[in-house]
Amino acid sequence: MRRRPVLSLWVGVFVVAFGTNVPTPLLLVYRDLLGLSSNALTAAFAVYAAGLVPALLLAGPASDRFGRRPVVLPFVVLSVATSLLFLGAGSSVVLLFVCRFLQGAVSGVVFSVGTAWLGELVGRPARAAQLTTAALGGGWALGPLMSGLLAQWAPLPTVLPYLVHVALMVIGLVLLPSVPETLTERRAGPWLNLGVPAGSRLPFMLVVLPVAVGVFTFPSTAVTVLPLLLTPSMPQIAVAITGLVAGVTLLTGVFAQPLGRRLGAVRAGPTGLAVGAAGLGLSLVGARLDAWPVLVPVALLLGVAYGLCLAAGLTMVGELAAPTARGALTGTFYACAYLGFGVPLLLSVAGGAGGFVGPLAVLTALTALTAAALTLPASRRLVA
Repeated sequence: MRRRPVLSLWVGVFVVAFGTNVPTPLLLVYRDLLGLSSNALTAAFAVYAAGLVPALLLAGPASDRFGRRPVVLPFVVLSVATSLLFLGAGSSVVLLFVCRFLQGAVSGVVFSVGTAWLGELVGRPARAAQLTTAALGGGWALGPLMSGLLAQWAPLPTVLPYLVHVALMVIGLVLLPSVPETLTERRAGPWLNLGVPAGSRLPFMLVVLPVAVGVFTFPSTAVTVLPLLLTPSMPQIAVAITGLVAGVTLLTGVFAQPLGRRLGAVRAGPTGLAVGAAGLGLSLVGARLDAWPVLVPVALLLGVAYGLCLAAGLTMVGELAAPTARGALTGTFYACAYLGFGVPLLLSVAGGAGGFVGPLAVLTALTALTAAALTLPASRRLVA
């Protein structure tokens, strides 16, 4: 009986995660339909984080005050409504941005509070981190893979993928109401609470924060910047390849979990950043050679990096959080992680007419330096 609510909640988080990345490969379709520039395209990707970060910061404390169920269930319903709104985004730039913003708000609530809820059902931080990464990574991977294939070769490319997601959401809506509330001690604290214990602020800032930012810097760069760099070499297959790259990157993150368990949270974070730097470096080689097949090994490397960083961060948060502030701290971690969604826009603006190559090289160097810094004995002591 304990496994059934865990499975029900896992499915609910999975189908919401599935929907959040359905638009990712479709951005190339929207670019052609709506005449979007590179800056506008990366902004449409980044506006997701604009809706997500405030939701993350507010949802955690709200769930610590009112409980997990009352906060999560309404936003699962909003996920369905948002996918239905997306049906009209192919003819409206404004609606595209509004839908991405709503998707961010849904994700901010469901991923942060759902993660805390799942952790309380499971009761073991490491196991809960594995299940969460599988639900989120599996959904994030299969959503763009499905939408990329449908958009490339099926009719109604900006309609059919969302209808598939709505059908899956029906399953989640049936299962979620049966999941019991897990929060037994309600806390009427401030509405904005980062949840970072006073004695752990320095380790959080110096170790957890850079690992968190790396989580989504890698997949967001893989599914926006790299396809834009190599679109000229992918005639008639760019949308499908973008979906494939997104799927491989995010699904690889799920299968990186055994490696993360062997490394432990102390080493998994810097290792993830180092692997991410290697993937970004290889992408520069692919751009130089104008060879889109390089995107496949790049996606594998960035997927490992994303998975190791996410697993390490969630494990550290699970061990760090006080029971009455777990939702708040989980939301703070995800808010930091989703700052990575803004990296493609920063690269586009910084590159300007010169393109992405120069800023991407700078990002590669910064990532490698951060990985090296986190392997120093002082950093390792902070984590321990």
